[in-house]
Amino acid sequence: MKIALLTTSLMRGGAEIQVFLLARTLKRRGHEVQVISMVAPEAFEPELVELGIPLHSLNMRPGAPDPRALWRLTAILRAWRPEILHSHMIHANLLGRLVRLIVRVPVQISTAHNIDEGGRWRERAYRLTDPLATITTNVSQAAVDRYVQVGAVPAAKIRYLPNGLELTPFMSVSASRQSLRQALGLTEQFVWLAVGRLDVQKDYPTMLRALAATLPGYPQTRLLIVSEGPLRADLEALSAQLSLAEQVTFLGARNDVPALMQAADAYLMSSAWEGLPMVLLEAAASSLPIVATDVGGNREIVLDGKSGWLVPPSDPVALAAAMQRLMAMPETARRQMGEAGRNYVRQHYDLERVVDTWEALYQELLSRYRGSRRQGPITARRS
Repeated sequence: MKIALLTTSLMRGGAEIQVFLLARTLKRRGHEVQVISMVAPEAFEPELVELGIPLHSLNMRPGAPDPRALWRLTAILRAWRPEILHSHMIHANLLGRLVRLIVRVPVQISTAHNIDEGGRWRERAYRLTDPLATITTNVSQAAVDRYVQVGAVPAAKIRYLPNGLELTPFMSVSASRQSLRQALGLTEQFVWLAVGRLDVQKDYPTMLRALAATLPGYPQTRLLIVSEGPLRADLEALSAQLSLAEQVTFLGARNDVPALMQAADAYLMSSAWEGLPMVLLEAAASSLPIVATDVGGNREIVLDGKSGWLVPPSDPVALAAAMQRLMAMPETARRQMGEAGRNYVRQHYDLERVVDTWEALYQELLSRYRGSRRQGPITARRS
């Protein structure tokens, strides 16, 4: 099949990682694949070049509408004539639908990666453009249910299809755990790891306040925060205000997250909203027990009380209590929690199995398109 993957951006975020993994796996399976980013790519360009996967940019500026992008996309699609246009994230989903008014694309799949994509107007935009989409998918069942509830997508035209994870990098036990801990200035401390863009969605202020609340009982606790974002200066200031300078390390962007997960003792997430976070899959695959907020698809990854603990969002007291509960457990019990998470991810989120499902969906929709002999949108059958 000829498959164009259209993404709003291409950086090292959860949705973008999923686009890259899907492109790479589809290419390896013999399909023709191209990737199109609405804004200039910030990551994965060398990897795609090495794989022989063409990468296009529509050269949009973040946050700046540019109608020329529609014509640039039209030119790419007319030149290559893909059978599948698979878009990812809100802006790409809307653009991928609108372009079908200009150029024929047999199948258009819109994949949403969050339970809330930014307000009612976006949900209305989804509903208004839904006739231009073949089908919409979302990465968590909780998000699918919400999209139907708010009227963003009819129940007959949306499916749950989760993120997939390449398990090997996270499941191999690294012999460098101690050396990496030493390099980070860690000895016997209990180390929490948090990976995610420093923005409003991840709600790091709640995480920092929860950490501060645990210090009287666990003064040796450390927190490593990986990533960059617009709130870094504010978060560093809050960390200093909470007297956490010795407990919190902002590591910035890193390319050794699997190793950092091996060096940590547990994973921490304080997000205000989510879809199906790749980083939770990675943490579970690394056998880390998890404390996370009960938002989006987090409950679909974290088995509450078995592989970690879930707490309400925006509640530093509840988050601190769960952190203390986990730190108080014997090491053997924490290890059992981590193993439970790893086994669950292996069974349900292995990348090869997920791509099997994507291939089957592509083939199903193409077969129905060819059978119908029409160019308009196809009503998708709910699985």
